[in-house]
Order: sequence, then C-alpha cells, then structure tokens
Amino acid sequence: MAKFVVEFEYNVDRAGREPLHRAHTDYLRSLTDSGVLLLAGPLQDINGGLLMYEAEDREHLEKILAAEPYIQGGIVCHVRVRQWAPGKGTLIAVREPSAA
Repeated sequence: MAKFVVEFEYNVDRAGREPLHRAHTDYLRSLTDSGVLLLAGPLQDINGGLLMYEAEDREHLEKILAAEPYIQGGIVCHVRVRQWAPGKGTLIAVREPSAA
C-alpha cells in the first residue's frame, strides 16, 4: 500500500464550507474506519487542509478524492498530491511490532 499526502486549498472561507461540512466529516470518518485515511486536519497558514491516505496506488487515491464532498461541491480550488514514504518518527515507531 502506498501513502499519499494531499493538500486541499479552498476557494471559500469556513462559513462557505459549512453546507458541505457534515458530508465531508462523514466521508472522512468512513475512510478512517476503513483504514484509508491516516491523518487529516486544517492548515493554519492557508485556507486549506492536509490529509494523509493509504491506498493501493495513485489511481485508487484519485477515485477516493473524486468522491470527496468538498471536491464534488466545487469548494476545493487546488489539490496537491504527493506520494510519501515515511520512515522515521513517533508514528512509525507506534506502528512497528514490538520486539518480544
């Protein structure tokens, strides 16, 4: 499975996202429950969000993103996708099996 870091930039403020916010959070929750969404949250320096996904490949990720309510609703003006291979840090240490 590949990991991807995705940055959304919005063309509306928080109030403008409100009509789609519930659908967005429900969608993210379903992706979290299925193990696809690893992390997500708003960016503090721009009007956007950062999300980390685990998907079979880029094509599968594109299908996931196409179903995102914020994207379907036209309030995401820019999407940046990068495949990522994390190898260090506390989140990696937590996911590694402990030595017995």
